[in-house]
Amino acid sequence: MDVVSLPAFVLAVLLISASPGPAMALIVRRAALRGWRGAVPTVLGLELGLYVWALFAGLGFAALVAASEVAYLVLRAAGAAVLLYLGIRAWRAAWRQRGTTGAAGEEPPPAPSRGRWWRAFGEGLVVQLANPKAAVFMVAFYPQFVPADGPVFATTALLGLLQIALETALYLALAAGVARAGLWFRRPRVRRRVEAVSGTVLVALGLRVAASGR
Repeated sequence: MDVVSLPAFVLAVLLISASPGPAMALIVRRAALRGWRGAVPTVLGLELGLYVWALFAGLGFAALVAASEVAYLVLRAAGAAVLLYLGIRAWRAAWRQRGTTGAAGEEPPPAPSRGRWWRAFGEGLVVQLANPKAAVFMVAFYPQFVPADGPVFATTALLGLLQIALETALYLALAAGVARAGLWFRRPRVRRRVEAVSGTVLVALGLRVAASGR
């Protein structure tokens, strides 16, 4: 990769990563309700899914997905279903907590467990892998920074690692900022509202994915 192009790549990645979307919605919800440590596996799952798409782009698979109507439709349906499932689950959590009371700051973040960690990691991974926009992004964005006479797969893999490093730092900083207000977010009344609002956002994103084109 041309060193002159590197600042443009970094800036573009930061701007794209900071834009609202399913990844940010998941991270904010996890950090608000589970604390910073609870958001870490979600971030790692999202970034692993992104790197898988980067490798697929280097191998040419992402281009096939972006070009195939059937593959794109299947991924779009899967991505919408995952987001709708997560949103409805958040709504159910808010409904179950109705009528609960508690003093401010009484609910610390749940103690981390292996099962909860892998569940959060899996959510992030599935959301990213089922995102057809990731395939289109890789096909449209990465080739601009891959030299025409250079090794496509190796360069794409390195660009993917750089993007993951930048996004991980950005998302973990976001999670840390949200987690600082964690005790307030975990008040029973506020928690219900967080679940309800995050559920609405996820459902809306799922419907948008289902209805959107390329």
